[in-house]
Amino acid sequence: MTDARADSAVAGEGPAAGHWAQWLDWAQEQGSAVPEDAAFQHARAQVWAASEFAALTAARSPETLARLIAEDALSRAPEAGELDRLLAKELEHLFPDAPDEPGLARCLRRFRRRQMLRIVWRDLAGWASLDETLESLSALADTCIQRALELLTAWTEAELGVPEDAEGRRQRLLVLGMGKLGARELNMSSDIDLIFAFPHTGETRGGPRQLTNEQFFTRLGQRLVQALDQVTVDGFVFRVDTRLRPFGSAGPLAMSFDAMEGYYHAQAREWERYAMTKARVVAGPPGPAAALMAMLRPFVYRRYLDFGAIESLRSLKVMIARELKRKGMEHNIKLGPGGIREIEFIGQSFQLIRGGREPELRIPAIQPVLTRLGEKDLLTAADVAALTSAYRFLRLTENRLQAWQDRQTHVLPEKPEARQRLAQSMGFDDWPAFAAVLDDQRERVQRCFEAIFAEPGGGEHPLAALWSRKPDSDEMERLLTEHGFREPAAAAAAIADFREAATRRGLSTRAAEHLDCVVPALLAAVAESDVPDLALPRVLRVLESVLGRTAYLALLAEHQDVLRQLVVLSAKSPWFAERTAKQPLLLDELLDPRRLYEPLRRADLEQELDVLLATVGEDDLEQRMERLRQFVQGNKLRTAAADITGVIPLMVVSDYLTEIAEVATERSLAIAFCDLTRRHGLPPGTALTQPGLLVLGYGKLGGIELGYNSDLDLVFLYDEALTEASTEPTAADQRVVSGSQFYVRLAQRLIHIMTTPTYSGVLYEIDTRLRPDGDKGMIARTLASFANYQREEAWTWEHQALVRARPVAGDARLGERFQQIRAEILQLPRDPAEVRNRVRDMRAKMRASLDKSREGRFDLKQGRGGIADIEFIVQYSVLRWAAEHPELTVWTDNVRLLETLDRLALLPGLAAQELTDAYKALRTAYHRNALQDSPGLVSDSELVAEREAVAGLWQQLMD
Repeated sequence: MTDARADSAVAGEGPAAGHWAQWLDWAQEQGSAVPEDAAFQHARAQVWAASEFAALTAARSPETLARLIAEDALSRAPEAGELDRLLAKELEHLFPDAPDEPGLARCLRRFRRRQMLRIVWRDLAGWASLDETLESLSALADTCIQRALELLTAWTEAELGVPEDAEGRRQRLLVLGMGKLGARELNMSSDIDLIFAFPHTGETRGGPRQLTNEQFFTRLGQRLVQALDQVTVDGFVFRVDTRLRPFGSAGPLAMSFDAMEGYYHAQAREWERYAMTKARVVAGPPGPAAALMAMLRPFVYRRYLDFGAIESLRSLKVMIARELKRKGMEHNIKLGPGGIREIEFIGQSFQLIRGGREPELRIPAIQPVLTRLGEKDLLTAADVAALTSAYRFLRLTENRLQAWQDRQTHVLPEKPEARQRLAQSMGFDDWPAFAAVLDDQRERVQRCFEAIFAEPGGGEHPLAALWSRKPDSDEMERLLTEHGFREPAAAAAAIADFREAATRRGLSTRAAEHLDCVVPALLAAVAESDVPDLALPRVLRVLESVLGRTAYLALLAEHQDVLRQLVVLSAKSPWFAERTAKQPLLLDELLDPRRLYEPLRRADLEQELDVLLATVGEDDLEQRMERLRQFVQGNKLRTAAADITGVIPLMVVSDYLTEIAEVATERSLAIAFCDLTRRHGLPPGTALTQPGLLVLGYGKLGGIELGYNSDLDLVFLYDEALTEASTEPTAADQRVVSGSQFYVRLAQRLIHIMTTPTYSGVLYEIDTRLRPDGDKGMIARTLASFANYQREEAWTWEHQALVRARPVAGDARLGERFQQIRAEILQLPRDPAEVRNRVRDMRAKMRASLDKSREGRFDLKQGRGGIADIEFIVQYSVLRWAAEHPELTVWTDNVRLLETLDRLALLPGLAAQELTDAYKALRTAYHRNALQDSPGLVSDSELVAEREAVAGLWQQLMD
């Protein structure tokens, strides 16, 4: 004992040396071994110097430290993932001494004392990482709550009866951990914030008198709080705060799920959303726990990008800062400038803004949130590193402050000896060295915080006066003329009309404040446009569409670069402005210019759709349909943005639009198949990847030539081997149907999913008239009957349509069979003159009924020398020569078919190249018209050379 006693006088240990000497005396009397190694002695001295709580605990309960030493619990780190189980097992050993509530209180406090000494020792000795310490403290709280609730539930049911719902099902209390407990980031001497809930209302059964479930669970909750919070001769377990519950201290202690849902969706305050980002069920049955979290999720995470959260957080931070200043608490490392709360605010702001659309951000712990924000480029790598480093330093400082006396504090000490002690516990020689690092960490946090939460806007643009001062009409027109408007009177009238529309809406105070920020910035951006007279009414139309939606006004106020993108693109395309006005959700796409001007290809589209649908239940068909529409509209918008600005060429535009449609069709089929199999079971031998149905794309979809407003020409085929076999049910409530019934219903279900209007409109308009027998034919038919029809009954125009047909979704095995049948049909020997006559006659009928050309205007598609003429020449050529040249059946798009015809020298001279050039020019004009929201008509003075070339080749080849 001599060496250990001598080491107790280590410099800096101070009065705690006496406590160590006292423990050594006890150990000697009891014959308890004391480690003699230098590492233990050095660690013990560090702990005693930094924690009066540890020294006093060892002196007053010497057996606690002796047992920890004997079991090697101080030097051994708990295994990853095993901490909760080990703590629960250890606490269980104490519970034979807990026959009643006083016994429970005693066991919990002794357990807590032992675990706190272990955690404090490992932390101060430097044997545990910050993450281990936070996890250990959180696991300790979880274990105490769970075991106490288990016993108290049994005792309360024995005394008062069993709580049941209206159907007689037993009800259980759920404990929602908030704040640092919910995030498993509990500090050394933290309160625990708890909310109590139960699934259903009802009454107790079997008790001395009937109680409502609310009465029962209120009493149970009170007993749980007392078991944890009450100070006894053994101390306390955790200080419990229940004021975060609905209605605060004035509200019931325990509420049913329905009552909670009503409160959070109708009466909750904005700060309660932030609190719920860290919510976690810490005790209670897993099924109801999952239901509770699912019920709370829409309150916390909105479907749209919620930029109103930034302003709310900013206001809350200002309020806290004002309160701290009033109380003289600027040295608070949690709430003060650059403190822990600011780091949490940064993470929470992104969670609340984006968590509804990006479920991977819905995690309570702040460090993983910061990591995800870096991975998504929402924070720079430097900011993530700075915030993470500061968070860890501040949390360690917080733990060292609280480890001294097991007292909750976040305020830096003022006394020199306390400052020196804190500095040394943090690994610094003195206070100035520690304070310099602390100040640097807090300054970095504050710089990042101020950048994110800075008030939007800069210097006022001269046109801001048009909104803020309401000048008379002469001054308005003068200002507008000075800033490039050619029709100032019309622009002034548009602004006045918009102001009147905003007044009629009766905006909330917050919405009006956002609008006063947005309109001046919008006017400034419009003034910088090349065509301000066109841009202004279009963008005001978009802004009018979101007047009643504070979240979108907040987005535009916080991100004025979104306004600038909106002005640029709307000036170039009324289609863009109109689509955005109809679906303001598309404003989200303008947030990231890198993403906006880089449309996604097939694999990335599939991944994005996976993420969008991941958080929607399989039984929530309406929401899955809505997410599909958001996916298609958002990606069409990106394609249009890249097209409008010339980032991608015409042929690639069609590729992008076609791939968007293919992915949406494939996923719609998967949803329809899952929905139908839940009702009827699976057809034999099928699966999600091999559903037995094939979806064919005809026309522009089949030809990989979709435009922005194209509908989808679809034909549905299924495997004839499944016609007679019935579905195989997997549940008692499923109704068996024949294979043919199943596939007709599957096609109908797919059409329903794609064409039924939701909040965001329809996915695509679907045209199924190209199926065998047209409108009179079955909506879906077997592949074998399709082949027979094509061989024996189909008209020439149906074979023309087959040139542009290809599989776009469904069973790959059927797709291979279809390709063989298509090649066979197209390669049938045909009389050239007969084919030419029939194709020419069909084109004449089509032109007579569809050509909208008139004096001074030319129909790009149906006019003489237009797109349809080229398509018919190509289709005739395939039918004419495919029997001799099977390679003509490989492609479905006009450009590659013309390349093949050219390579095979089947067209005279430069005809193939001339047709290709004309086709691209006409298609470019058609796309541009679509983006201008105008019909496919151009001045008859445009594209004259191309039209004449096509008309001449038509006469040469077809007449």
